[in-house]
Amino acid sequence: MTLTSGRFIGHEYDRMIVRFSMHDGAREIPCAISTSAMDDLEGGPQVKPDQREAQFIRLRDRIEACAASKYRATEFEGSPPGLVLRGIDFRS
Repeated sequence: MTLTSGRFIGHEYDRMIVRFSMHDGAREIPCAISTSAMDDLEGGPQVKPDQREAQFIRLRDRIEACAASKYRATEFEGSPPGLVLRGIDFRS
């Protein structure tokens, strides 16, 4: 099944990640992306913590496409299993 957009959950400053979700039908898939990966995608300076949600929204299409690719490859991590995106996931 194809993943669809879920919700923005929040920025976790201490872990330097942004948490979000995607959906496989009715099943919610927990996801996260490192803030350094988001900064690399934009190619600019590191954004402030209160700007992470806006940054995620700007990059959402690229982030979700990468998450969908990892989902198809069943590259889950953690407990409960989820998708974690890092800068290396966006390199070709």
